[in-house]
Amino acid sequence: MARFMLLVNHDGGVFEEPMDSWRPDDVAAHFDHYATLTKELTESGELVRFMALADPRHARTVRADGVAPPVVTDGPFAAPREALAGFNVFEVESEARALEIAARISAVPGPGGVPTQQPVEVRRVTADEHGEC
Repeated sequence: MARFMLLVNHDGGVFEEPMDSWRPDDVAAHFDHYATLTKELTESGELVRFMALADPRHARTVRADGVAPPVVTDGPFAAPREALAGFNVFEVESEARALEIAARISAVPGPGGVPTQQPVEVRRVTADEHGEC
């Protein structure tokens, strides 16, 4: 079994309008898709961890040299669609399965039920929380 992290940014895929401008039923369908997928992947034992992140406006960037007090600034300063929205960690049989799951995440519905085609970055996890591969 291999672990993969799937990262999703605030990139709206084929939709430019932010989710807060969508119709309520479109927002509900969007989150229902994620809930159904999460339930299925939890029950299959493939989902290890899911984390949604707060709005990037609340993020801070810390820089330190280990001597002087750290410098803390607002951030990140990436374009909004490049800011990380959340991530999932899956333990699956193969990279092909991780890519299949990523495709299902990317197809999350947007306005009118049209798949967002939101980009999902897939990265193999090389060590677990204990530093073991």
